[in-house]
Amino acid sequence: MMSWAFVFAPLSPSHGSQQATGDSKLPVGVNMSASVCVSTVTDNTLGPYTQCMLGAAIAGLSGLEKDTRPYGCVELITVTTPHKFVNVTTGGTVLLQCTFVTSQPTNGLTIQWDMVSKTSMTPQQLYYYQAGKDLITQPYEGRIQPPLSPATSYNASIIIRNMQPADSGVYTCEVHNYPDVAGQSQVSIVVNVLEKPSQPYCSVHGDVETGHLVTLTCHSEHGSPPPIYTWIRLDQTKTRRPVLGRTTDTGILQIANISQFEFGEYQCNATNAVGYSTCTIELNPEAGAGVVAGAVIGALLGCLLIVLIVWFIAHTVKKSKYKAVKASEANEKKGRPSQAVSAPPATVETEITTSDNRHEEEDEGQE
Repeated sequence: MMSWAFVFAPLSPSHGSQQATGDSKLPVGVNMSASVCVSTVTDNTLGPYTQCMLGAAIAGLSGLEKDTRPYGCVELITVTTPHKFVNVTTGGTVLLQCTFVTSQPTNGLTIQWDMVSKTSMTPQQLYYYQAGKDLITQPYEGRIQPPLSPATSYNASIIIRNMQPADSGVYTCEVHNYPDVAGQSQVSIVVNVLEKPSQPYCSVHGDVETGHLVTLTCHSEHGSPPPIYTWIRLDQTKTRRPVLGRTTDTGILQIANISQFEFGEYQCNATNAVGYSTCTIELNPEAGAGVVAGAVIGALLGCLLIVLIVWFIAHTVKKSKYKAVKASEANEKKGRPSQAVSAPPATVETEITTSDNRHEEEDEGQE
């Protein structure tokens, strides 16, 4: 009864695909499944393997029969790149190299490029190739140059233009060519987009007076790799002088017990592999006096504002009281004329009474 088995046989690096024969002395265990067990690893068992389907394998034997005939062989696909780390400057163009080896016709060839950025762990597809057609995703349209005839050149390299800091990340080239569905089908490339440090910002902290602690800081918002900061002092002739203080790579300069010899113009340099940027700041007693004067003027203006507010409130209250008094007096003046008009009727009544009395007296005298 004939039976079929799948086994793996090592390839000679110089002879390409090698089929297993009866002369093979490999420490392998043959079974009826598509697997192989290497019991002892030696130099002869190292290297790429070819998957072969052989006939008439005899179970229980360490070797294979000499008359076994190969039913078919499939070489495992191999994808490689010469550079796994690539640096490119902002706005530049980068070549991501990816080549592959396969023993089968490339009718079923597929190529896919993905990228995982430094800020996101989600893979993003850049490019896809299948059946001679290229597909470039929308964010990279106009920026990616696809590989030229990858089915015949066995080259899946792409070119990306106008690289930006957000393009930094891990790029993966994955190639499949059915029936070569196993092996090293993908390779990753780490891409770093380098950026010159942006214009740093310099500032001074503390009282700029003799005997005090003064701290100078310097920081750039952008720059890849992160910049290193250095401080120098410029004298009146713009000659560079070493600083007398404690400095750090993060842009901090501390000058303890500052003296008149340490006053002057200080310059901060932010430097990385791409370039550098600078900023300067003046450090002198006048700067400290200006700060104090500014504080005094601010306090005086604050006091003046408070006085004006108090005066306005008092003036408003006084004006309200004045209006109330005037309204009261007006009401009193309106009440007096009414009393004067009601008085005359009493007088008229009195005159009438007096006149009547006089008439009575005259009548009595005539009698």
